[in-house]
Amino acid sequence: SLWRAIDQDGFELDILLQPRRSAKAAVRFFRRLLKGFHYVPRVIITDKLRSYKAAKKKVLKTTEHRSHRD
Repeated sequence: SLWRAIDQDGFELDILLQPRRSAKAAVRFFRRLLKGFHYVPRVIITDKLRSYKAAKKKVLKTTEHRSHRD
């Protein structure tokens, strides 16, 4: 599965290819993404995959989570 992070201006921040889209994979993706940042994002927007919610609880506790279907 392909994971992509895009900023508010539409620029691609990171891409990660993993065999599964589980909560464990989402945690790994969030941690890898945040490693290069000097801040924690205020809001993240994802598709409706439930593994994002589980990962957000572990990694991005203070970040607002919005989800929608593309």
